[in-house]
Amino acid sequence: MSDTHSPTYSGPQRIFSGIQPTGNLHLGNYLGALKKFVDLQEEGWDAVYAVVDLHAITMPVEKGALISQTRQIAAAFLACGVDPKKSILYAQSSVKAHVELAWIFNCVARMGWVERMTQFKDKAGKDAERASVGLFTYPVLQAADILAYKATHVPVGEDQKQHLELSRDIADRFNREYDAPGFFPLPEPLIKGPGARVMSLKDGSKKMSKSDPSELSRIALVDDADTIAKKIKKAKTDLLGDMPSEVEGLEGRPEVENLVGIYAALSGETVEAVLKQYGGQGFGVFKPALAEVTVNHLAPITQRFREILDDVSFIDSVLKDGAERADAMSAPVIREVRELVGFWGA
Repeated sequence: MSDTHSPTYSGPQRIFSGIQPTGNLHLGNYLGALKKFVDLQEEGWDAVYAVVDLHAITMPVEKGALISQTRQIAAAFLACGVDPKKSILYAQSSVKAHVELAWIFNCVARMGWVERMTQFKDKAGKDAERASVGLFTYPVLQAADILAYKATHVPVGEDQKQHLELSRDIADRFNREYDAPGFFPLPEPLIKGPGARVMSLKDGSKKMSKSDPSELSRIALVDDADTIAKKIKKAKTDLLGDMPSEVEGLEGRPEVENLVGIYAALSGETVEAVLKQYGGQGFGVFKPALAEVTVNHLAPITQRFREILDDVSFIDSVLKDGAERADAMSAPVIREVRELVGFWGA
């Protein structure tokens, strides 16, 4: 829908991404998001990372839980290696630009665009009439999250590409509607490297999820070595025989492909190299090796995670500093938006 021929944005290249403060983070969050955030930071990207607590309240949240969950997600960012001196890390609700820009974008976006978003249908289920309006419009808030900082790139999984396309459509329409060519960038997806989509250990057709009722479906970042080994031992494979030796042999074997992908992402090896090493061997050999690789990679992160969680004042100081820097970055953008829209006092 967005016009690829619209004048291009000429500002700095910048990344925005966020994680909701709901449930315990797991291996999928780490490989699909947190590890990539650290890699991008080390590549020198200008990066803004948020704990998106405004998004969290689109679904019911237990009273008093939001602050502790926000701190927990911030601690996970830090434990995985996000450096608050190199990147901005803050709680979304502490920067007012998100909410103000979301309302303006609500008036730019079109019902038809938002109605096409499949995640609302997935989350609301058959009871869509009783779902909150926020759950319906949260992709518009996502657009505001990204564009409040004029972010040009967003590290996303395949399941979020539709929401990013909506952000592009909103940016493009705003630029044209308010005669401001190139004002907002049309943000691009960053889907790179192994581990972009980690699947459930119990069902290779479903994404690893915090909301899955089975703890055995995911490896949590707080799991100890014994728990990780137990979950991998019980992970679903199939009845088609031993490990394949070639990539083609993974076709039609989603659970095996998922486990091999996890091994590759955590070890730094290619899928081809993993299959060359374990091809023709049974899962009784591969699963213990995968457990060892997983434990060795996650153990230092888990230890650091627990240490940071015990230091609430440190977490809060990081979030406070990040909020001040994020506010300073977004405030000029919102000022310009207000002028373009024509608000009094802009």
